[in-house]
Amino acid sequence: MSRSTPINRRTLLRTSLGLGLGLAATPLLTACGDGGTAEKSAAKSGKVLPSTVAANSVKADLPGTASGVPSAFYSYPATPVRSVKGSPLKGAKPIKAMTETYAPPAPARGKNPAWQAVEKRLGGTVDLTAVPADDYATKFSTMVASGDIADVFMYPEFGGVDHKASFLAAQCADLTPFLSGDKVKAYPNLAAIPAVAWRSGLYGDKLYGVPISRYGTGGAGFYRHDLFKEVGVDSLDQITDLDRFVEVCKELTQPKKKQYAIIAGATTMLAMSAGAPYFWAMDKKTGKFTADLETDEFRSAVEVAAKLYKAGCYYPGTLAMTGAQKAQYTDLFKNGKGAFVYDGTPAYLQPGTGYVDSMAAIDKSFDVRPFVPVGDKAVTWPDNVTLSESYLKKAPKARIEEVLRLLDFIAAPFGTEEYTLINFGVEGTDHKRDAKGNPVLTDKGTQDVGVPWGKLTSGVPALFSPTSKDAVTHAHEAYTKLIPKLIKADFMDYTSPTWDSKGFGSLYTLRLDGLKDIISGRKSMKDYDALVKEYLAKGGEQSRSEFEEAAQKGTGK
Repeated sequence: MSRSTPINRRTLLRTSLGLGLGLAATPLLTACGDGGTAEKSAAKSGKVLPSTVAANSVKADLPGTASGVPSAFYSYPATPVRSVKGSPLKGAKPIKAMTETYAPPAPARGKNPAWQAVEKRLGGTVDLTAVPADDYATKFSTMVASGDIADVFMYPEFGGVDHKASFLAAQCADLTPFLSGDKVKAYPNLAAIPAVAWRSGLYGDKLYGVPISRYGTGGAGFYRHDLFKEVGVDSLDQITDLDRFVEVCKELTQPKKKQYAIIAGATTMLAMSAGAPYFWAMDKKTGKFTADLETDEFRSAVEVAAKLYKAGCYYPGTLAMTGAQKAQYTDLFKNGKGAFVYDGTPAYLQPGTGYVDSMAAIDKSFDVRPFVPVGDKAVTWPDNVTLSESYLKKAPKARIEEVLRLLDFIAAPFGTEEYTLINFGVEGTDHKRDAKGNPVLTDKGTQDVGVPWGKLTSGVPALFSPTSKDAVTHAHEAYTKLIPKLIKADFMDYTSPTWDSKGFGSLYTLRLDGLKDIISGRKSMKDYDALVKEYLAKGGEQSRSEFEEAAQKGTGK
């Protein structure tokens, strides 16, 4: 999602707990100066977007589609080819980078062969600070307040600065002269990132951000197919509406076995199944915007969530968990305590620590698969075109080009030498080839590849697992169902200063806390209208006005 930017960072509406859980508010940092008062709503100008081109990638076993279904691979190239010539950082001073991580801390450079190998190929040093995701907004605010800005940094998924336009203009490099149009071709891997992802880095008529590209949608969570099959559901197509889903959840809930239907939250999946819009719906005829909370579809999803909670279908205590406890509630699912968990699809095939590998290590009978919204009203939210963007500190032209060469290296496509180093480390130490020639991480490799290079930027997504051909098939099948139902979120084409400031900060926290109270029964559905009223009064109504004003000015395409 993006605070009015096409899909990005805030996609953590998915990974951060499916709309059902609370999230601690992170104070927004006021940018340098008081320029925020001058910020205006505006359409984003597509005229300065990079001229993207398709990557020369490995032939897929299950081809992707132009509409966004990612390519899938059952095997890995025996001899990965280089996508970046020479040593892109040769002669460069060390680059300071900062980003978030959801993984345990990786070994430091001196004890990390994978990190050392990446820098050897780069021909330079990257001092990368990896901050736990739940602390990242605070760390970012501290960095900005200190004035010691990293050369390249990921913008927080939540929080950030109060007046983003002012911050970008004062502190960040305008990348338009470097990447707009055909200029991006100097960085071939960045040029292969889809155009829709680049829109997240636009602010008005300038390009500031390099996208951390993702799959278009974060999906609808994961489920245990083996448990669903035990209650007579062999295909999600058999769940024809949300009433049927409630019935299935009641059958899946078996407290004596310490097994529950839902771990943590499910509201995002329920809202998509009900056909709710993604944050805002725009009437193309009138130009009027409607908040998702105002729609009957979203309201009905909350009613279903409350019904499921009252029926005891949630694992006890997990609805109240915060983002800081994500590892705890996902571990409950991985250890067989629930039939459904809401998390983003990229976590499914992640080598070593993803759902497929983690659960196979616990019990090979656990058949985990991506969930898809159910029923004939179902839609898919475009909540994962990008995770966020990375911004570069203002610097001389030569320094900006050095940092962009680093990002171009990181954005290498699947199967290349650079991709292999970043994702699998050094052969023989961090990974070994299995009988089919696929790289499989060693125990040390699982730790070493925890350096979050991919949280600075990433190339065209691909589906691959060195351990499970079936999982690759399940993921591709899920996307063939998710992508055709993808709805357009028109608000992403516009800039609303209020939404940029509050949409994924104070308003996001307000909605999560309010929904949690209603779903858990501390408040009733009678309080829903009051929540909507408060949401609109504290920034939603102003955001609406700014989006509508921007829409009247035109799309900027």
